[in-house]
Amino acid sequence: MTTLTRQDLNFGQVVADILCEFLEVAIHLILYVREVYPSGIFQKRKKYNVPVQMSCHPELNQYIQDTLHCVKPLIEKNDAEKVVVVIMDKEHHPVERFVFEISQPPLLSISSDTLLSHVEQLLRAFILKISVCDAVLNNNPPGCSFTVLVHTRDAATRNMEKVQVIKDFPWIVADEQEVHMQEPRLIPLKTMTSDIVKMQLYVEERTQKT
Repeated sequence: MTTLTRQDLNFGQVVADILCEFLEVAIHLILYVREVYPSGIFQKRKKYNVPVQMSCHPELNQYIQDTLHCVKPLIEKNDAEKVVVVIMDKEHHPVERFVFEISQPPLLSISSDTLLSHVEQLLRAFILKISVCDAVLNNNPPGCSFTVLVHTRDAATRNMEKVQVIKDFPWIVADEQEVHMQEPRLIPLKTMTSDIVKMQLYVEERTQKT
């Protein structure tokens, strides 16, 4: 087994590539399963060897891609603590928050070429869990929208306003009402631990949605 630091082989970039590809699939699937958009704008695709639903709407897809393009450098430097998909009602109050907690070890133990396929299996389990999460969540009110929040470590937060990865797509501080829910119900969905990344997914659900 070889032990590497995060700088060796630019492994942070490898992790960021893997996680951003996963998060793109996960966000599309959350929007489909939680009926944020009509089912007609989604098409069935295959990712991680399981069927998923992906949006065909160009503007929605571009927003998700631009968001993750900005998240990627934060994951690469291990500066992102959480990526949160917030589903909001018509008054822009959160009804659900899908929280992806991410952490990476300072030392990476690389044992074989099967590592990435093992990670893919773990991510597949997340996708399968998201696809059936409506069984443990209450229905959302009509007319919902969504946004993506990133919780960063303190040092990263100070630098973020200086760095604009995509022109006209700057980071802004989240509204307080997007971040907090009063006494939400907490639903753990999935946890994974691998040599290159640890991730936990849970949902914070507003008790009264209507």
